[in-house]
Amino acid sequence: MAVTVGIVAQRENERAQQLAESLVGLVEKRGDDVLVDNATAEAIDSSGVPVDAMNGCAFVVSIGGDGTFLFVAREAGDTPLLGVNLGEVGFLNAVAPANAVDAVAALLEEVHTQGAVSGRSVSRLTARGENWCLEPALNEVVVHGPRRGPAGGLTVDIAVDGESYASSWADGALVATSTGSTAYNLSDGGPLVHPTVDALVVTQMCAADARPSLIVDGDSEITFTVSDAETAWAISDGRNRQPLEPGETVTVTRADSPITLAGPTVDFFEALEKLE
Repeated sequence: MAVTVGIVAQRENERAQQLAESLVGLVEKRGDDVLVDNATAEAIDSSGVPVDAMNGCAFVVSIGGDGTFLFVAREAGDTPLLGVNLGEVGFLNAVAPANAVDAVAALLEEVHTQGAVSGRSVSRLTARGENWCLEPALNEVVVHGPRRGPAGGLTVDIAVDGESYASSWADGALVATSTGSTAYNLSDGGPLVHPTVDALVVTQMCAADARPSLIVDGDSEITFTVSDAETAWAISDGRNRQPLEPGETVTVTRADSPITLAGPTVDFFEALEKLE
C-alpha cells in the first residue's frame, strides 16, 4: 500500500529546490505518493499544495534552515518531520544534504515494514488568553511591549504554578522549551538546556530588575501579566501573534500534542560548536 510523503523546500533556494526534485523522484520511483509545497512545485514544474494539506502524511521533509523547519512544524500539525540542514547551525535539522536521499529511503522502508516512523517526541508550548489561543510553539513563547528596544518596554509579572517569580519593567519575557533553549532564550542570556531534558526555561528580556533565568519542570504553568504599556504582544515561535491589552494575562503550558522528529537525531554538542 502506497504512503504519502510531504516535501517542503526553503523558498527561493535553488539548492533546496534541486534536492526536493531528487526526493520527489525517489519517492515516486518506489511507488509512493508525494506532496510538494506550492512554491517548490512551481520551481520544479510540478503540482503543489499548501503545507497545511500535508497534515496526515506519513512524514514531511523540511529542506532548509531552522526557520523553514519551524514553519513546516506550525503548518503540518503533528505530522512527523525530517529536517535536512541547509542552514548554518541546524539544531532542528539532523540530516546533511548528502545523506538526504538515504534518510528518506530509510524512513519509507520503516513506514512500509512497521506502519509508522519512529523518532524523538518533542514537546511544544501553547499560549492562551481569555478568548484566544496561539498555534503550538516548538521553540518559545515571547511576550513583549509595543516594540523591541528603546521606548518599547512594559511591566511583566511572571508566576510559576501560581507562585510569583519576578516582576520588572523589561523588553519582555519568554518561556522556551529545552529544544528552543538555543534560540531566542540563548540570545537574551538564558541557559542552554540539553534537548532531552523535560524542562521549560523562563527568561526575562533586558529587565530593569532582572532575576536569573529559571528552569522548571516541563509540566509547569507559566503566566505573564502585562501592564504599563498601551499594547503588548504574545508571539509563538516568532510568527503567530496575539495583541494584548494592559492587565491581560498570558498562560503558557505544554501543548497536548508533541511533535515527532523523524530519522537521525541532531548531535547537540557538534551543533553548539557552530555557534558564534
